[in-house]
Formats: sequence, structure tokens, C-alpha cells
Amino acid sequence: MFILLSAAVAPGLALLSYFYLRNQMSTEPRKTLFQSFIYGALITFPIMFIQHVLQTEGAFANSFIRDVLFSSGLEEFFKWLVIFAIILKHIEFDDPYDGILYGASVSLGFATVENVLYLLSFGINTAFLRAILPVSSHALFGVVMGYYYGKSKFAKNDKEIEYLLLSLFAPFLLHLIYNSILTFEGYWVYLIAPFMLFLWWFALRKVKLAHQHLVQHLFEQNKI
Repeated sequence: MFILLSAAVAPGLALLSYFYLRNQMSTEPRKTLFQSFIYGALITFPIMFIQHVLQTEGAFANSFIRDVLFSSGLEEFFKWLVIFAIILKHIEFDDPYDGILYGASVSLGFATVENVLYLLSFGINTAFLRAILPVSSHALFGVVMGYYYGKSKFAKNDKEIEYLLLSLFAPFLLHLIYNSILTFEGYWVYLIAPFMLFLWWFALRKVKLAHQHLVQHLFEQNKI
């Protein structure tokens, strides 16, 4: 059991550590990031409850709408809502790169609990594939979400609302594409590999841009 739980939790913590260490200009309090991780973990249960109830009631006649469109939207909306309602106005969210960290933290909290439940049901043999696909994809969706949250909070123009909307719809679109690829039975693996490479490139580009925004922000605050 210990090995299984370690295999389920380790990918999320490793990815969060990676994005945390990418921030070379300032250090976000670990306590606040841990709280964000817990918030993400907690939303797993209402999401799963809603999905279970709607599936049991046969709310969706079309499996694509249920498993791809609705599932993607529900998960990204809850993650977005946590940041909007609890984290966005937090005193520790004080520079553009923080959005990256909080977005990744909330997403990885959700992904880690989901991963634990999945491995408990299907065994440790799926741990490696889960780490490189669902867990890492959730982290990258969170990075994109957090990037636009950071842009929205520190916008110096009239695009605050535009960035706020992008913080929801950009990760939703990426999640939608990811889930859609998994429906292609027999050859999804040929599609998921290039998509994951693109997702990593896209998210790491956002990380680089957020770091540039951070440097500019600190310069304007006369901190560098």
C-alpha cells in the first residue's frame, strides 16, 4: 500500500517542485502553495459526485458530450473557481509568476487524489502511464490557467476581463483536445504523443513569459 500511494503522489509533488524551482526571482511561501494543493485535492470529490450522479441518471445520451465536453469543462471550471474565489485576492499572490504556481498547485492537488483513487482501483502497473499523461497534463493545464490569471491580476490595460476569461477557456480547450484524443480507440497513442509535446512546449513558453513579466514587475516595484 505504501509503495502504491508513493507512486500515486510522487508525480504531482515532483511536477509542483519543478515549477516552484523554475522561479528564480522570488520564493512563494510553501504553506500557501500547500493550501492551494489541498484545495485542489478537495474539489476532486464534488467533481466525482456530480459526474457519478449525472452518469447514473443518464443525463447524457452522447458519450462524447459526457466524457469529453462535460468532463473537461467541469474539472477546469472547479479548478478555475478555487483560484478565483480563494486565491486571486490572496495577499501572497503578489507577482505574475505566482499564477503559474497556484494554477499548477490546484491542478496537481486534483490530479494527485484522482491518481490515488485510480491506482487503488486498477493497480500500480498503470502508475507510469498515469504520471506522464493525466497527471502531467493536469499540471500543464494549470500552468496555462495560472499564466492568464497572473496576466489578469497585473494587467496594465483594459484586458483584465479578457485574460480572466482566457484563464478558464484556454485550459478547457486544451483539456477538451486531450480527452478527445483518448476517444480514438486503437490509434490514440499516435495522437497523444505529439499533443503532449505541444502541451509541454506551450506551457513552458507561458512559464518563460511569466518569468519575464515577473522581472518587469519587480523592476517597476524597484525591487531589482
